[in-house]
Amino acid sequence: MTTSVVLFTCDLRLHDHPPLRAALAGGREVVPLFVRDRAVERAGFAVPNRLAFLADCLRDLDAGLRERGGRLVVRSGELVEEVCRVAAEAEAEEVHLAADTGPYAHRREERLREALAAQGCRLRVHDAVSTVVPPGAVTPAASDHFAVFTPYFRHWSGQPLRDVVGAPRVVRVPDHVGSEELPCRKSLSGVSPGLAAGGEAEGRRRLSAWLRDGLAEYGERHDDLAGDATSRFSPHLHFGTLSPVELVHRARRAGGPGAEAFVRQLAWRDFHRQVLAARPAAAASDYRARHDRWRAGSAARADVEAWREGRTGYPVVDAAMRQLRHEGWMHNRGRLLTASFLSKTLYVDWRVGARHFLDLLVDGDVAQNQLNWQWTAGTGTDTRPNRVLNPVTQAKRYDPDGAYVRRWVPELAGLAASAVHDPWKLKGLDRAAVDYPDPIVDLADGLARFRQARESR
Repeated sequence: MTTSVVLFTCDLRLHDHPPLRAALAGGREVVPLFVRDRAVERAGFAVPNRLAFLADCLRDLDAGLRERGGRLVVRSGELVEEVCRVAAEAEAEEVHLAADTGPYAHRREERLREALAAQGCRLRVHDAVSTVVPPGAVTPAASDHFAVFTPYFRHWSGQPLRDVVGAPRVVRVPDHVGSEELPCRKSLSGVSPGLAAGGEAEGRRRLSAWLRDGLAEYGERHDDLAGDATSRFSPHLHFGTLSPVELVHRARRAGGPGAEAFVRQLAWRDFHRQVLAARPAAAASDYRARHDRWRAGSAARADVEAWREGRTGYPVVDAAMRQLRHEGWMHNRGRLLTASFLSKTLYVDWRVGARHFLDLLVDGDVAQNQLNWQWTAGTGTDTRPNRVLNPVTQAKRYDPDGAYVRRWVPELAGLAASAVHDPWKLKGLDRAAVDYPDPIVDLADGLARFRQARESR
């Protein structure tokens, strides 16, 4: 019987998985394989929160495969070497892989194709598994990618979607291909105490509940910090326990302004991926250089530490940073606020903030994290690169009752909304009774510093 290998990467699901369905065509045996890639660990991306969520995902994937007569094969090492080793053990003729974006993923795919070809095995790469529309599928006439979201979204919306494929009923795996023990989140240290559970079963449970109770009001409530009305699908999209193609199909079937707003957010995800695919250097360098001379030195380092610890004296900024530390996740409006505060109000290099986010975010994704940071810092695709988000006015707009701040900054729990919105109203607090710092910067001073820095370039 012909055998194929399916290499799972950021697509840890059985529902709507075209590579797996293609590998099983004709009743073939298949080796569902996941490689714990040492190169990812060396690059600093294997952080506790993502490793814990990954462990949940792998255990859930294995359980789903066992329900269908199969199992997951897990190996550790250099990815290309391990895939070739498993393909040889299984005498596989093909290896199936979902297309990915980013410079490392592209280099890995090419090395894998060459190595497999040398041993008589073919690599088949499948598009529209981790994205709705593959990078490069829509391009403007004079460029290899869209640099502005609105025209991209217009073209993206007109693309035909592939059909959603069901989960397989039976998966036959060769008995002689061995596996390591599955990882377990309990063995990890440094995991955020409020980190959500991972896995396809959990993702699909969330999807059913949110389509029923959350989607209709998403357009009106997705910026409500205290209401927590976002889908929280980002970790599941990052690890691929939910299919972005299926999400678009189901949202469009539901219809309404909430569905339209949600689909637009999925398009933003694809937008950033097509930017990074075309400009891989943007993972570490300015997409559009502003020739910033970011602050450094002891004062800047002290400001960064206060920002990381949620001790800036700006309650909404501190609330968001504490949510990040506790949950390994942050509300999107909080991400915008905290990123603007660091890169523009404190005038600190966006890469410092992006690295901290990647150290903690369970959904830490190079394309989304780095390019959203650049958008906020004004070095990315934002058409208004010098906009600065005022944390006081933003708090009044998106946390009007102060409930979000009180949830995450409990030392302010007994104060009125007007006080938790404006840090300068907190200056008269009894510091012996309330352990909360004065603002580390005056907003007017920070704005003037930023404008002077940008205008002098």
